[in-house]
Amino acid sequence: MGKTSKDKRDIYYRLAKEEGWRARSAFKLLQIDEKFVIIDGVTRAVDLCAAPGSWSQVLSKRLYENRSGNEDVKIIAVDLQAMAPLNGVTQIQGDITKLSTAQSIIEHFGGEDQKAQLVVCDGAPDVTGLHDIDEYIQSQLLLAALSITTHVLMPGGTFVAKIFRGKDTSLLYSQLRIFFEKVSIAKPPSSRNSSIEAFVVCQNYNCPEGYIPQMINPMVDDVKVIAGATDSKINQELIPFVVCGDLNGFDSDMSYNLNLEKNVEYTYHEVVQKPISPAYKEILDKLKNFSIKHTAITVTHCAGEEKAKENESQSSAQEENTLANTEDFAI
Repeated sequence: MGKTSKDKRDIYYRLAKEEGWRARSAFKLLQIDEKFVIIDGVTRAVDLCAAPGSWSQVLSKRLYENRSGNEDVKIIAVDLQAMAPLNGVTQIQGDITKLSTAQSIIEHFGGEDQKAQLVVCDGAPDVTGLHDIDEYIQSQLLLAALSITTHVLMPGGTFVAKIFRGKDTSLLYSQLRIFFEKVSIAKPPSSRNSSIEAFVVCQNYNCPEGYIPQMINPMVDDVKVIAGATDSKINQELIPFVVCGDLNGFDSDMSYNLNLEKNVEYTYHEVVQKPISPAYKEILDKLKNFSIKHTAITVTHCAGEEKAKENESQSSAQEENTLANTEDFAI
């Protein structure tokens, strides 16, 4: 990379290289902490979707600084990908949608009574550029992170995760408020203005009474079956999405052969209510006698008197059509 292209990088990219951060995203967590003070007093933290490790770097620096004894500090970094080692950070290479991963995290903390005080997740899918699709996939990743958080986060803990802002952001806010007393949506300065990303900062974890944490992979699991697998009433009430009908039936985005039944010829039926004056009526009338494929319909450009006569005849035809339509409507 030449000097010219390097100089075009944004300020946070250059600062990350100068200060030794693995990625510019380290500044996002630092700025979130500066606003919400989520790291002070924390000794047990989990970084989900941690690779390449910039957020784990921030946690390591902040949790270990100004401490004479570091044996009580625990930082667990989880990702499907392998990550270069970091001082003071224990790495788990695993899937955050699996219960075994949650159990491994809890075991590192010493059991149920020593769960994490802070869970962060800066994970994101490979964006397609189609905002609706990207927003949906990101929301499913957030749901997976929230599922594992309900296993490993202690009461009163904090959860921070990346979201893609969209039309359902307010709905997401309401859903997270079920589990946390305070939920904020933050856009740190280091997050590019052109990006639809933001971060939910969920504070004071308060698990609903009767709720049983479950691992849900919304891209694979049948959520309705999972909800019915427990006697907990609150688990069933927290499922917000209900599928109507059979998912194996017709796909509304697909086209199908109209002969749905074998050996039964399809019978055409007229529409119940036709358009009163469809814009395509004129071309349909012409296609009854001509074919576009054989260029039977041509448009010629006239000038002078011929053009004036043509306009006059067209106006007369339009008036006749208008009168005919009026009479039909009156009938």
